[in-house]
Amino acid sequence: MNKPFENLTVLDLSRYLLGAYPSLYLADFGARVIKVEDTKVGDYCRQEEPQIDGESYYHYALNRNKESVSFNLKDPEVLDAFYKLVISADVIIENYRPGVAKRLGIDYETLSAINPRIIYCSLSAYGQNDPRSLSALHDVNIVTQTGYY
Repeated sequence: MNKPFENLTVLDLSRYLLGAYPSLYLADFGARVIKVEDTKVGDYCRQEEPQIDGESYYHYALNRNKESVSFNLKDPEVLDAFYKLVISADVIIENYRPGVAKRLGIDYETLSAINPRIIYCSLSAYGQNDPRSLSALHDVNIVTQTGYY
């Protein structure tokens, strides 16, 4: 059976739930999702409990059907290898604080110059210009601030 996104390649640079869920759904519907992880700690949820065989259940659940690569995006030589992935990607998902992607050289302006057809999805709690946007917020923070719980 054909899946609707089987010809789509997604680079997921996000951390925790905010980007993990959308990329998970894209992977479940056939997209090739490449999770780009930090070389020092990998995906942050890998250390969460409970674990099986040294991997968090949380990590397994959020990253099923995804490939994984590690890059130190602060290293210019490594950044060139990342740019090679961008050439064949269709979508980028990231949830960095405002200004971080630009400092790393992975912002929309830079990546769209490499791949003009790239769809760049920048996820944040408060957008790019709100004073609160400089806080590193994740799903659980946002849920509590809205009074959901």
